[in-house]
Amino acid sequence: MKVGIKHMMDFPLTLRSMLERGEKLFPKKEIVSRTLSGIHRYTYADYGQRTRRLSSALQTLGVKSGDRVGTFAWNNHRHLEAYFAVPCMGAVLHTVNIRLSAEHISYIINHAGDKVLLVDEDLVPLIENVKDQLGSVKAYIVMSDQKELPPTSLSPAYSYEELLQQGDPLYAYPEDLDENSPMGMCYTSATTGNPKGVVYSHRGIFLHSLCIGLADTLGLSERDSCLPVVPMFHANAWGLPFGAVWYGTKLVLPGPGPTPEVLLGLIEQEKVTLAAGVPTVWLALLKSMEAGDRDTSSIRAAVCGGAAAPRDMIKTFETKYNIPFLHAYGMTETAPVALVSRLKSYQEAWDTDEILDVRAKQGLLVPGLEMKVMGEKGEVQWDGQEMGELLLRGPWIADSYYNDERSQTTFSDGWLHTGDVATVDGEGFVKLVDRMKDLIKSGGEWISSVDLENALMAHPAVFEASVIGVPHPTWQERPVACVVLKEAHAGKVGEQDLRDFLADKFAKWWIPDRVVFMDKIPKTSVGKFLKRAMREMLKDTFA
Repeated sequence: MKVGIKHMMDFPLTLRSMLERGEKLFPKKEIVSRTLSGIHRYTYADYGQRTRRLSSALQTLGVKSGDRVGTFAWNNHRHLEAYFAVPCMGAVLHTVNIRLSAEHISYIINHAGDKVLLVDEDLVPLIENVKDQLGSVKAYIVMSDQKELPPTSLSPAYSYEELLQQGDPLYAYPEDLDENSPMGMCYTSATTGNPKGVVYSHRGIFLHSLCIGLADTLGLSERDSCLPVVPMFHANAWGLPFGAVWYGTKLVLPGPGPTPEVLLGLIEQEKVTLAAGVPTVWLALLKSMEAGDRDTSSIRAAVCGGAAAPRDMIKTFETKYNIPFLHAYGMTETAPVALVSRLKSYQEAWDTDEILDVRAKQGLLVPGLEMKVMGEKGEVQWDGQEMGELLLRGPWIADSYYNDERSQTTFSDGWLHTGDVATVDGEGFVKLVDRMKDLIKSGGEWISSVDLENALMAHPAVFEASVIGVPHPTWQERPVACVVLKEAHAGKVGEQDLRDFLADKFAKWWIPDRVVFMDKIPKTSVGKFLKRAMREMLKDTFA
């Protein structure tokens, strides 16, 4: 066999074929979208026509191949239309995080060079506040349930629905798009410095969408009713909208500012089978579930990522509510799914505690990717004890940041250096110990804030807990726990109660020196604990 001779078709892996499959094979399947006016329902046939109309309208506004089109929107059907309309015409979709500061919002729109910005009606004031700083934007499109353009100081501004009426429902997408061309951009949530831009290719998203449909990952399929609570402006809602359109999955989009009650209502009404969100979302849902009788029996998988899920929360979902809990791991830089904690067949016979130990880990590497965990002396032993930094590579892993010199510290030797410290057990399951910057070094030894947080969350009085390292004159750093108590236990549980609770679970020097009770713990724009703010707040604790 001669090397270099092709034996299979050179078929481009682009979003066009994904969209066409969804609209042609599943025209009757439903997309349910919560908007400011109520619940909007339509089919994939309708979706395909409106998506093509949007592409046509954007072309009329002067959007060309390679131009960046920004979205500033909630999880709704119009945002979903942009998810395919922009990349399929050869432009680049840039989903802007609506929860960032005004400074960071203007920074990433300018840094990406967005030419057109699609904005949800209720979010227009946030863009009006920064409009004078937006040098690249040539047009604003306001997405509203009303056909008429709402009053706005944005200029030039257009009504989304009016533009779609003028668009061509049969708009033909180019068939010669390069699969390696950019289709989208997301920016990291910036816990330090300015957000960093990550560019996704058609090929990467195509392959990632295949991956999340595998039975041993998320198993997304046509039979599912999928509720992405994770925002569409954050890491592509973990890729679920792309996969759902391709597979003809019923999509349930929760819309503006969804509360736990709203989410539980959608789960009941739309018979949601797969829902995805960060741990703080699941904690809030659990609180509402415990307060009332809600039907969540349709859920086959509660997908959790973004941060480590507390073991006790997983136990409650699985044993009290019979909801299978699926722990996963990824980053903006990994498109994002990289690890999923699926039990191996023989592990299903293990006892409950052993199964929970597996569920609480970030899981097995998904097919298609490669990893290594590097310690100070090289790759770590797969013994569940030795710690090192998780490194990843594969076809949907970024290889650089967009126009950012910080690329060289994160990407080297063909690997993404995640900044996450992990162990790997004998079965190959990865457990995140901490972010490298969040590990606590006390007296020359490392303490995992994640392990302490998970243990604290197992206390029946604790609603949320986050542990940070605070400077100490003798020990370099000491752990301090920030705790929010459940309402029924407020004022009844003290600092020593929680320290005693941890005493038989950790070495004495691991136990937090202080427990600080708070009404709420500061969080990032995507619901993770904002440890930088806590460290600043408590930096003088031992001074």
